[in-house]
Amino acid sequence: MTLCRTLTFVLLLLAPVGPSAPPQSPRLPARRPSGEASRARRQPLFRNEWAAWSGWSVCSRSCGSGASVRTRTCLTRNPTGGPCSGDPRQYKICNTKECPPSSEDFREMQCAAFNDRPLVAGNSFQWTTFHGGSNPCELSCLALGHNFYYNFGRVLDGTACDTEPGALCVNGRCLKPGCDSILGSEQQEDACMVCGGLNTTCRHHRSVYQSSRLGAGGPFGYNEVAMIPAGATHIRVTDNSRNYLALQNGRSQFVINGNWKINIPGEYSVAGTKLLYRRSADTWESFEVPGPTQEDLHLMVLATDRNPGIEYEYWLPPGKYALHHGRSPLREAQHSANYLPWDHPAPSTTSTTSPTSTTSTTSRPPPVTTTPHWWHCGKCRRVKGRRERQRQYCQKDFVFRGRVLGKLYRGEETRYDVQILHTYRNGFRLEHREFLWVPNVCDCPPLQEGRQYVLMVRRHINHERTLNRILLEEDSYAAPYRPREDALLQPLQRLCSNAGRQPATRPAG
Repeated sequence: MTLCRTLTFVLLLLAPVGPSAPPQSPRLPARRPSGEASRARRQPLFRNEWAAWSGWSVCSRSCGSGASVRTRTCLTRNPTGGPCSGDPRQYKICNTKECPPSSEDFREMQCAAFNDRPLVAGNSFQWTTFHGGSNPCELSCLALGHNFYYNFGRVLDGTACDTEPGALCVNGRCLKPGCDSILGSEQQEDACMVCGGLNTTCRHHRSVYQSSRLGAGGPFGYNEVAMIPAGATHIRVTDNSRNYLALQNGRSQFVINGNWKINIPGEYSVAGTKLLYRRSADTWESFEVPGPTQEDLHLMVLATDRNPGIEYEYWLPPGKYALHHGRSPLREAQHSANYLPWDHPAPSTTSTTSPTSTTSTTSRPPPVTTTPHWWHCGKCRRVKGRRERQRQYCQKDFVFRGRVLGKLYRGEETRYDVQILHTYRNGFRLEHREFLWVPNVCDCPPLQEGRQYVLMVRRHINHERTLNRILLEEDSYAAPYRPREDALLQPLQRLCSNAGRQPATRPAG
């Protein structure tokens, strides 16, 4: 007994002093810290996902643009996760080739399928298409010989919508295909013809052609506005005058408004693509070419009045843009290594000094534009004939039609300022205006200012690689331009590549 009492007394001394805690209900769990509670509530979540698309179904039409469908299934991994976002069906356009001219209209064929079928009170009728229905994707057919129509329900998938060009009816909805051929898609081609692109694979060129004069063609004559290189996309040309826009292909054949005949507005084929020509009742006209073009195009104007401005724009791949619109090294100022005393006189300078500024005026004699009196010139060599024309066409770096704008004698050379009007063959980049250098001051070959010529010339780079210029030699082919020159040059395009020689590495400087 003594030992038991002693143990009891010890236990009482060790017990905590204070009121006892209230009894806890066995049904309530012990309270946990907030972090531990959130971990307990966290459970693995699975999102519902789409399975892979099925294959495309057979096209609803064999020609004339039908519709094909594919489906996908939503894989339910979490019953509380909600349905998969998106459409379980997808439609695409197919068999877009045109049907033969003798083919029956697809909507008309669907109406004809109900011919001689009992419909109202056992009566049967002959049916034809009725285009006045409220829903373009419903089959509304008119009873022949009667004044009523009947709605037979939805049209077949792939039937054209009457309300929107290019759209098709699928599953009772009118959908237009995107550039990815998916019906209802919002994907569009950018200016570079890239589906869903951001105009990063091509460069934009825009210009305005203005001329206060009628030009070399005179009234009711044709003048070239610009050459649009092959590969251009989204070409747009607008004019608002009493003149008429015209266009030639790479073979100098008119596409619209050629040979003093004005075409009606509409769609025309050119350079492997289509041209849409518009003209209003007053003076506004335009044309658009989606491209890409397969050959150079030459924008012309049939002048009947002064030109307030022709706006044109297009897009080119970067390489072709640099070739045609980059800075031409041939246009840079070139100087002969040998100057005569009269070619660089000592300038006379007058200086006026004021308390705040100093102004200097330098005067030089005007450039020499007449043949130097000391140069002894003989008779110019005449270069002509079919054989010479063919030989130089294939051998020279440039073959083009140009108008001589100015002439300047520099030392022992003559420099012509030439407007490039039409390129037949060029192996290097050309600007719309270039310098032509002739290694004499005898006007050989003879070129007159204001006149147009067909010129076959070569690129010249000296040994030190300090000169990079177009060289017109005395034996170069230089013929006054006549319309028959185009016909004489066309057969030569098949004999040698129309692209010219491969561009050489640009010299430094």
